[in-house]
Amino acid sequence: MIARVRVSLFVTCLADTLAPEAGIATVRVLERLGHEVEFRAEQTCCGQMHLNTGYHAEARALAARFVGIYRDAEVVVAPSASCVATVREFYGTLAEGDAALAREVKQVVPRVLELSEFLVERLGVEDVGASYPHRVTYHPTCHSLRALHLGDAPYRLLRAVRGLDLVELPRADECCGFGGTFAVKNADTSSAIVEDKVQAILGTGAEVCVAADSSCLLQIGGRLSRLRSDVRVAHLAQVLESEPVA
Repeated sequence: MIARVRVSLFVTCLADTLAPEAGIATVRVLERLGHEVEFRAEQTCCGQMHLNTGYHAEARALAARFVGIYRDAEVVVAPSASCVATVREFYGTLAEGDAALAREVKQVVPRVLELSEFLVERLGVEDVGASYPHRVTYHPTCHSLRALHLGDAPYRLLRAVRGLDLVELPRADECCGFGGTFAVKNADTSSAIVEDKVQAILGTGAEVCVAADSSCLLQIGGRLSRLRSDVRVAHLAQVLESEPVA
C-alpha cells in the first residue's frame, strides 16, 4: 500500500498559458492514485527563459521566489522536464554568495520532481490504470534525457498502458530544435532540426507522438500541422490520465 502524498503542483508558465491540459492531466493521474494535489496560486516562472537569455539577476529573484513558495511542500511535481531541470541544475549556482538562499535551495530542490520520475522512482508505480488504444512513439526531450536522466521511466509507464502500441523512434536522442529562445533566434536551424525529427516520427507509423515537455510538443506539433499530417502530439500525462471506456 502506497502512502498518501500531499503533492504541490508546479504547473509551469508554459502549461498555464499554452498547454493547460498537461497540468490538468497530471492532477487527474495523481488523484486517481489516491494522492492529494494542491496548487499554490502565487507560483510563477522557474526562471529558465531568463537564464537562457543571460538575465541571471532576474532568474535569481525567481529562484528565491520559488523556494520561498515551496519551502514547506512535501513534494513538488511538474509536467515539465525542462523546468524541473532548471530548478535542479541551476538554482544552486544562482544561490552562490547568499547563504540563506543557498540553504533554502539545498532543502527544497531535492523535493522537486518531474511526473514520471515521481511515479516510477519515488512511488514505485508503473501501472496507473490507463487505457490508450493507439500506436504511439515517444520523444525523450533533451532535458529529460541529459539533465534529469529519466532513463526508461516514461517507457515503463507507457508499456503498462492498456491497448497502447509503443513503437521505437529512430534517432530518438536527437533534439527537436525548440530550445526555448533558440527556436526564435535561430529559426532556420530550428526548422531544419524539427524537420528531421518529424520525418523520423512519420516513419514509425505512429498515430501519436508523446513527450514529457509541452514546449517540445509545440515545436513538433506545429511542424506536423504545417505538413497537414494526421499524427497528433500528446503530453505523457494526457496518455496516463486516459481511462478505459465504461
